[in-house]
Amino acid sequence: MVEMGQDFYWSHTDEPHASRRRLILSKYPQIKDLFGPDPWAFLKITLVVLIQLWTATFLYDAGWVKILMIAYFFGSFLNHNLFLAIHELSHNLAFSTPVYNRCLGIFANLPIGVPMSVTFQKYHLEHHRFQGVDGVDMDIPTLTEAHIVTNVIAKSIWVIFQLFFYALRPLFVKPKPPGIWELINFTIQLALDASVVYIWGWKSFGYMILSTFVGGGMHPMAGHFISEHYVFKEEQETYSYYGPLNLMTWNVGYHNEHHDFPRIAGYKLHKVKEIAPEYYENLDSYRSWSQVIYMYLMDCTVGPYSRMKRKLSTKRAN
Repeated sequence: MVEMGQDFYWSHTDEPHASRRRLILSKYPQIKDLFGPDPWAFLKITLVVLIQLWTATFLYDAGWVKILMIAYFFGSFLNHNLFLAIHELSHNLAFSTPVYNRCLGIFANLPIGVPMSVTFQKYHLEHHRFQGVDGVDMDIPTLTEAHIVTNVIAKSIWVIFQLFFYALRPLFVKPKPPGIWELINFTIQLALDASVVYIWGWKSFGYMILSTFVGGGMHPMAGHFISEHYVFKEEQETYSYYGPLNLMTWNVGYHNEHHDFPRIAGYKLHKVKEIAPEYYENLDSYRSWSQVIYMYLMDCTVGPYSRMKRKLSTKRAN
């Protein structure tokens, strides 16, 4: 029986996106015309926030089974959409002024129930600049996770709770001192949560939290957490997804394209592949995030160690 790897994949080269970006821009300089924010981002985020908050208030006296069902089949899609809106805002892709993006991120955070938008940006930008770098890229599982998650059952539990690992990992491995914006994010979120509980009750608040939790676990949209960088083909460390759920996830599935050009808003990312198809057609990609989760669970050779790592070079550090 083939066993799961006992170490990460170690690369002795820099991450591939910067070099590919240079090659593409030298051949297709018109791609620079795609740079810039999404003029519809504010309206899209506002609509989802209002729908989700209204749904929460509507369920103030519903039974918990009904709340769970609505959370899984409806609310989870909205909250995951907002999580990826926050991802978009971390790249300042709603407004040209960074502080406006940060404020909108705090607003998009409201139905999620847990303050995370400001902290997410801090760590996510490092994920782009130092992709795979040991001790810097907090997107990579810890050794503890890799040592424990070694079979189908453990992987299933890990997938169900992967949002907790994703959110808490940086706080334990590489904590950053909170600043004024974290305090603002925390205060506004706590005020919203308390207001929901005081006015509509715990069930409305529970719906918000359940929508976040189930949407980040064994859920089709959560497949992107695994599909983006888990190595199923040893020589490739980033994978794109070209399926229908891109419509609800700010095109985050175009992940090679996103890492190549993080200054292009999600609604234009498909144009990168259209303009420069030869750079992406030969890369492995996915059509189903649910299939990715299934592959991750059932393939005994794949687990938390299935990530590309590299050492921090002096050149990159400077």
